[in-house]
Amino acid sequence: MLFKLSRTLSPCLVLGAIALAACKVDVSLGGAGASSSSGAGGAGGAGGGAGGLDPITSVTSSATGIGGWEPPEFTPDKVDLLFVVDNSGSMADKQEVLRLALADFVSGITNPPCVDPTGSPVTEQPLSGLSACPAGTLRVRTPVNDMHIGVISSSLGGHGSGACPEATSLSNVDMAHLLARSNPNVRENDLPTYQDRGFLVWDPAGSHAPAGDSDPVALATKLGNIVQGVGQSGCGFEAPLESLYRFLVDPEPYQTIDMQDDVAVPIGVDQTVLQQRKDFLRPDSLLLIVMLSDENDCSIRDGARNYLVAETRNNFRMWRPRRECATDPNDACCRSCSQIQEGCPADPTCVGADGFAARLSQEEDPVNLRCWDQKRRFGFDFLYPIERYTEALSSPTVMDRNGNLVANPIFSDLDPDDDNSRTRGPQHIVFTGVVGVPWQDLARLDAEGQPDLLNGLNQDGLPVGGIKSAAELDDPLPGGGVSSTWRVILGDPANNVAPADPFMVESRAPRSGANPITGDQTVPPSATGWNAINGREYTIPPGSTGDLQYACIFNLHEERVCDGMAQSCDCRQIPDEVIDNPLCKPESGNDPEDPQPRTSTQVKAKAYPGIRELQLIKSLGDRGVAGSICPAQIEDASSPDYGYRPIMNAVLARLSTAL
Repeated sequence: MLFKLSRTLSPCLVLGAIALAACKVDVSLGGAGASSSSGAGGAGGAGGGAGGLDPITSVTSSATGIGGWEPPEFTPDKVDLLFVVDNSGSMADKQEVLRLALADFVSGITNPPCVDPTGSPVTEQPLSGLSACPAGTLRVRTPVNDMHIGVISSSLGGHGSGACPEATSLSNVDMAHLLARSNPNVRENDLPTYQDRGFLVWDPAGSHAPAGDSDPVALATKLGNIVQGVGQSGCGFEAPLESLYRFLVDPEPYQTIDMQDDVAVPIGVDQTVLQQRKDFLRPDSLLLIVMLSDENDCSIRDGARNYLVAETRNNFRMWRPRRECATDPNDACCRSCSQIQEGCPADPTCVGADGFAARLSQEEDPVNLRCWDQKRRFGFDFLYPIERYTEALSSPTVMDRNGNLVANPIFSDLDPDDDNSRTRGPQHIVFTGVVGVPWQDLARLDAEGQPDLLNGLNQDGLPVGGIKSAAELDDPLPGGGVSSTWRVILGDPANNVAPADPFMVESRAPRSGANPITGDQTVPPSATGWNAINGREYTIPPGSTGDLQYACIFNLHEERVCDGMAQSCDCRQIPDEVIDNPLCKPESGNDPEDPQPRTSTQVKAKAYPGIRELQLIKSLGDRGVAGSICPAQIEDASSPDYGYRPIMNAVLARLSTAL
């Protein structure tokens, strides 16, 4: 990423409420001032101010969760469907796979099939959701006859840093505004939406004034065009979780970030977001969120000096962490070397040659990896805690910019002047994350204990195929080696317990081990072989902009040559470097019978472990649906395992109970 260098950073800095000793370090005491640690839920810049505790972690609402709610009122055929689509580099391939799944998905929501008493679909199906099923049959779920459908991206800019400036055409900074553009190079929405409000309306009964769409094919086509237009020119610090929060929840989404003495201060209120939220979000609908992202979430806290983790100007590099971080990021003395060191033993590695707090090198701190493993690598967590998003989808109250408890817009009547005062409850929210995780980890297992999207067994032992439900993700796995699928794909991030699946471990270095479900071994870059999950580990060149090993890969629809003009290509030829990336042709790996070196032709797409998105899904229990952004196959469009069909079917199955 290349950005214009426009100003010099101050040498004395503050992260959140914690002073940074970027001035000369006292090697005996580690600096002067009040002592403080910087755990994931501690001080790191509140949701808007210049410092202080994060509001979500410092206050817990007594009404959080489903148990303390009054019975909500709910309209069972009304849905507000929000797609949150990552638009950073390499996402175009996944957006295309999603687009191909939309026709089935829209049909499954608007005209669900009728089944006989055995549960089998009948031959004669109604033409629309407004028509009755044949005598003696029933719909598998309530048809949705009133639906709002909107799309936002993951791009929120640089949070006050020099990254992703809004003025450049190289980066779309969408700020959670509804998107309906024909291509990423079009700044303004130019695709048709309902009354130019930025979203689509499904309205087969003509109950809206004016009426919305009533042709499901036309609706799916319009939606597909919007998804395709999201593109992959967004900010590389992708923040899908915070984009979701900003659009649906934030009581005061800021208008701009103002730099005041090197402190980022959110200023003003984005009235566009508030108006679009009011138009889009009805109080009594089922809220369905579908998130598509091929990387781990990077929702940087706004305000204070958290923006520094995204800083690129003047070749800025982060400070070193104290030694304790390497062994235990939860240690009270795991801090940035630029923070106050009082209460911790002297750490000579924290003192640079110039007597100031030591900095990381370019090799240790590539800009593209600023959101990876922050506490261990930097001694500080710059990201919003996952609890912020769990609360947003669960609690009747949230914090405003000044730390005051206010009503959560998701559970509020945003238009008290209309005649609709019913409000949803948390059980009327379904969150789906289509993220970086091997599909083999999420698929139901067949009678032989192997992942099988066609014939995998559900909890009743029926060969229904598809992916695991929330309850099944919690179930013990056969053989007793691993306690649950969650342990496989997520581990316990809060306690630094890595996922049992080595493919879900975020790492620059080649990993080792075997997938505990399939037995697939990781393949070192220099070895002969290939596995069915991520192909192989690969050599990440020293001094590069930074990359991680892949969680999973899948076939591209069409191979492409990574020439000088190609966007988001992973197989560019670099002088004096060997290409062993599994995305590049040939696919066979280091096969002695096929000794061709890798070429600049890309034949596979990639995804990285989506750890933070999976943490949110797990926290939501049966309101969360986990899917893999790496489809099992994209060749046979008639098969139930085609593309994202298994994920969309899982969402429809969840809607069957929610509606």
